[in-house]
Amino acid sequence: MGAVSALTAFSNPLVAEDGADPIIDIHQHTNYAGRSNQQLIAHQRAMGVTQTILLPAGRSVDRPSTHQGKSNGLAAQTGGNETVRAMALEFPKEYLFGANEVVDLPEARAEIEKYLKLGAKIIGEQKFGVDCDSPHIHEIARLAQDYNVPVLLHFQHGTYNLGFERFHKVLEKFPNTKFIGHAQTWWANIDKNHAEQKVLYPTTKVTPGGITDRYLKDYPNMFADMSAGSGLNALIRDEDHTRAFLDRHQDKILYGSDCNDTLGRGPICQGGRTIAALRRLAPNKKIERKILFENSKKLFAL
Repeated sequence: MGAVSALTAFSNPLVAEDGADPIIDIHQHTNYAGRSNQQLIAHQRAMGVTQTILLPAGRSVDRPSTHQGKSNGLAAQTGGNETVRAMALEFPKEYLFGANEVVDLPEARAEIEKYLKLGAKIIGEQKFGVDCDSPHIHEIARLAQDYNVPVLLHFQHGTYNLGFERFHKVLEKFPNTKFIGHAQTWWANIDKNHAEQKVLYPTTKVTPGGITDRYLKDYPNMFADMSAGSGLNALIRDEDHTRAFLDRHQDKILYGSDCNDTLGRGPICQGGRTIAALRRLAPNKKIERKILFENSKKLFAL
């Protein structure tokens, strides 16, 4: 057993230790910015998270899709496939794991499939410098369809999964593959008037009907990951819009934290602030519970 062995797992993964409502976090990482496993466990418990999906990085390689190595470790020093599987094996009640690889490596499919066969629940986080409708993404989509797992993609203009406005082609080509959108370009494009794609954290009022809004509305296989500063920014930039957005996409939105601090509470914890914002802005308790728990429980068959 590892250094976190003394931290025992919850007896029931879907019931909070203190009797509070359970929360599923679909987006966390091992070794995030150097954070230890022990700090990660304490962080998740402090946020009230009862079950967490760990998303691994691909291997470290020097090639254009990793920006000559600058994006290795998902550009955040995060751990790879073996680290997330090891933690899930040690704490099976609290942690599940994903599978990942640098998408344009010749061995990417085989590496990801190896961990899907070992029980990985998701492919991702796919965060590499390729076109979002490239043959590489098509291959990942086929693999996800074969194993009935979602694919989580980090959309960031000019950097990762390029050509966001063309992603509808992938959604149409692979209607039986479930995709989860995340990051700056995904959340900036809730706004119909978001014309300057270089602006990654817009603060203006939101006009419904942006690309993201349409993907969620028009494609049953498209879901949204509420994580990171980009997700929190989308929640608080226009709270009147947020309430309506959460209402109309209540069955498509999943809570994720993607938070790298070591506390899990207080003003600096983005993951905790996102939970608080969702509780405050969800139109009703039923929608809050869908986003924080039920949608993920259903999508991942937990």
